[in-house]
Amino acid sequence: MKIALYGRILTEPLPERLQILFDELESIKAELYLHKDYLKYLSGQFRINGKVETHSDYESIRGKADFLLSIGGDGTLLETIAFVRNSGIPILGINAGRLGFLAAIAADDEIRAAIKALKSRKFSLDKRSLLKLVKPDDLFGDVSFALNEFTVQRKDSSAMMTIHTYVDGVFLNSYWADGLIIATPTGSTAYSLSCGGPLMVPEARSFSITPLSPHNLNVRPLVVPDDCSITIRVEGRSPQYLAGLDSRTQAFDAGAELTVQKEDFKINLVRLPGQHFFNTIRNKLMWGLDRRN
Repeated sequence: MKIALYGRILTEPLPERLQILFDELESIKAELYLHKDYLKYLSGQFRINGKVETHSDYESIRGKADFLLSIGGDGTLLETIAFVRNSGIPILGINAGRLGFLAAIAADDEIRAAIKALKSRKFSLDKRSLLKLVKPDDLFGDVSFALNEFTVQRKDSSAMMTIHTYVDGVFLNSYWADGLIIATPTGSTAYSLSCGGPLMVPEARSFSITPLSPHNLNVRPLVVPDDCSITIRVEGRSPQYLAGLDSRTQAFDAGAELTVQKEDFKINLVRLPGQHFFNTIRNKLMWGLDRRN
């Protein structure tokens, strides 16, 4: 079995329990492909035995890795989509962060069970839709897609923005706000949720449009079909604004039109036996807990 690994290089050390991950990978004789910079970071903290090669980008793991393990939190997992793209390589998130909606494997026994499940092929795949920025097509280079959300926000001014928004060419609204979020079902538990957006099950064929701090208090998030095309044009006092695809941002000029659609391919997330989206949101959001004592 060939397994690629990716994580962020942090100033603080990773949890010691992650040695269990490398011991389990050694026990199944996995061939490892570690990101070249991450290998140096890990080697100073953990024993990594067996066959180890390095990767640096999409081309270096396409057709080579059976799985990609993301070590970190949800933000780290979002970065891995640039490595897998349309290759179909399944991603499994090992949580070394905090909340972890996507990177849910955290405890020692969960890590052991996860590696055994990969070895025995006892898992299913969640096919998660993405969105892509189709206009302008050169703003984010060849990684113009996102698993969570597309955003527009202020760049260097406290002045409010006016965001003219169209769905399939039909005028929806001019939002007076600090920004706008267009989220996938996967992204509905992320930035969109913190800004009052709706939760959506991963299988929903929808996008949500959520304004950031709208001036009109009666403006609410809207759910639209994901086969539509959403175009926005920003006006305001600033010459430039920020566009974001997950954690990546680029500046664009005021007055420019930006169009978002569903990406042609999907990302495969490994779902282990007993895992379900309802369990995740109930536990992570602490639904049903009696906090009165």
